[in-house]
Amino acid sequence: MGALIVLLGVITYINFQSGDKYKKQVLSQAQQKYQNRTMPAKRGTIYDRNGNILATSNKVYNVVLDCKAVNSDEDYLDPTVNALVTIFGLDEGELRTRLTSDKTRESQYQIVKKQVSMDDKKAFEDYCSIPDDTEMTREEIQEKNNIQGVWFEEDYLRVYPYNELACDTLGFTFSRDTADYGIEGYYNSSLTGIDGRQYGYFSDDSNVEQTIIEASDGNSLELSLDLGTQQIVEKWVNAFKESTGAKNIGVIVEDPSSGEILAMDGGDRYDLNDPRNLSSLYSADEIAAMNDSETMDALSAMWNNFCVTDIYEPGSVVKPIVMAAALEQGKISTSDTFYCDGYQNFGVPGNMTTIKCANIYGHGMETLAEVIANSCNDAMMQIGAKMGVENFLKAQSTFNFGSRTGIDLPNEGYGIMHTVDTMHETELACSAFGQGFSCTMIQEINAMCSVINGGYYYQPHLVTKVKDASGATVKTISPLLQKQTISSSISADIRSYMQASVEQGTSMTSKVQGYSSGGKTGTAEKFPRGNGKYVVSFIGFAPVDDPQVLIYVVIDEPNVEDQASSIYPQYVAQAILSELLPYMNIQPDQSTDGTVPETELWEKFNGHVNTISDSQIDENGNLVDEEGNLIDWDGNRIDENGYLLNSDGSYQINANGEYIKSANLDGISDSYTGSAGETLPEAVSDTNVPGPPEDNTDPIEDNNMESEGLTNEEAGLD
Repeated sequence: MGALIVLLGVITYINFQSGDKYKKQVLSQAQQKYQNRTMPAKRGTIYDRNGNILATSNKVYNVVLDCKAVNSDEDYLDPTVNALVTIFGLDEGELRTRLTSDKTRESQYQIVKKQVSMDDKKAFEDYCSIPDDTEMTREEIQEKNNIQGVWFEEDYLRVYPYNELACDTLGFTFSRDTADYGIEGYYNSSLTGIDGRQYGYFSDDSNVEQTIIEASDGNSLELSLDLGTQQIVEKWVNAFKESTGAKNIGVIVEDPSSGEILAMDGGDRYDLNDPRNLSSLYSADEIAAMNDSETMDALSAMWNNFCVTDIYEPGSVVKPIVMAAALEQGKISTSDTFYCDGYQNFGVPGNMTTIKCANIYGHGMETLAEVIANSCNDAMMQIGAKMGVENFLKAQSTFNFGSRTGIDLPNEGYGIMHTVDTMHETELACSAFGQGFSCTMIQEINAMCSVINGGYYYQPHLVTKVKDASGATVKTISPLLQKQTISSSISADIRSYMQASVEQGTSMTSKVQGYSSGGKTGTAEKFPRGNGKYVVSFIGFAPVDDPQVLIYVVIDEPNVEDQASSIYPQYVAQAILSELLPYMNIQPDQSTDGTVPETELWEKFNGHVNTISDSQIDENGNLVDEEGNLIDWDGNRIDENGYLLNSDGSYQINANGEYIKSANLDGISDSYTGSAGETLPEAVSDTNVPGPPEDNTDPIEDNNMESEGLTNEEAGLD
């Protein structure tokens, strides 16, 4: 009895002197996971214009091992290790090393597995639990109770439901709150929320208290992108890649009346859920042979958005823009004609520079519509000369060439322009048909939007709404009209000229049956000239009177023998538009009886090329209709000498009983002997065409962009 009294006295003394200390130690072990814990914020969701989820964040858990707690009792070791191995498939040796190593045995925070699902977390908890009606033995119950020191830390995993869809535009996250590419990077500061904190501390009476600061989830974004439109674009780009291929292919689909981007496809495909996987572009041996620097270069190239970042010489797609500027400045008029003899000379006798037209024998006398339809370089050089250097450079600035458009994507390029000091008569002449300067795809398509929409230049953009975590709209980003580039009447004239290019010119292959459309082809020989490498392109819109959609396709070095043919981007554009126009519920304005003929696509798309007038070039280089009859550029049937025929083959006769010769025969030169089905040529290798000036400005990567992205205010979208 005396010993018991002494023992009680000792316990009472210890409790009085150090009770709080030991109580806190016990509570600390029991409540360790609640002390100073981060409560992660959920990153905002990205939606398309119809509410389809393009990027979202799912709650996951990191499995954390408290080595100190497990090592506090040797009976805890085996049950805890067995549980982790059984449920999560962890390596037993690795776990035991962490629990015994001098570096980690006292650690209370060792992540042993990241981003496990809620189902996996529940499976572990069920494994450790003891049901009320259990039939377990005492030993089994004790083993469950000895599973200690394992807890779960909340986190979020970024998920992209459509994998590679719009990968270059959406971008991805490096971690939960870090992104540099695409929408994810540009709007990173808006998408990223503010983490919460859960603090554990001891009150004066040694109770564990908690203070919780709730996390504030990030804002969500609604884009102008349309999921269906993006899928249509990628479907046909993929088909071209598989059948033919190219160094690179870019496609932008834009609403010309608002600057909203409906689809953007900017290069190599990669899975947004696995963005560091290069296997779609390189073999396993090639990847294994890369050093760190080469791997990073390969990844950066794969992640790059060709449509926004890369610069190139655009070629003839700028001709309608240059012509529109010349008309607006009053340097030419709609009634003007230009004579093409196949070339222009610059300099003085004995030191002449000759720049050729695609038709080296000349197109003859041309109206403005025929200049665009024929894609005549000679006439465009004459128009450029009428404008002069200062007015030409002013026009380029008006249409934002040489400046970033301000689209809400990072790393936007700006192109390389001549200045008054560097642009001489040869540089001016070549710039007038799209060579000798460089631009980006977004610059070209946005400039063309203003040319065809009545003259209104809108800032291109992708985000239309910002929503808070509850789904309430906190900001609406309306179309931002920046300037008027040309008059509405000139815009209507240019639309009609581009329609002529589809009706009877170099853009015939782009035709979608039942719809009026306008277009312009582009072929630019890459520098240095004469190397056989070209960038070919097509830009087109529909319908003509009220354009609802504008598409721009650029193919960099198609894998074909003759890269100079602009027919290849037309194949892609035609296929996309044939599916896109009905998808967008755009009514076929050229259907008179309510029926729309089927558009026959390129044979490598399991179809056949068709044009607006069912015409093509035969094996002798003659323009013919679908029945093989010779026709002129207006689609009228003619004989081999150009005299007009009736539909039955009889000659048309004037009031004097004379045969009538067609007035529109200048489209095809006798020298052209293209293959059957080809459109009219618009390019020729010309080593006299100068290259763009050297780029000595700030690097593209700067782009006035903070590492955490730009807010809408910083992007100038208010």
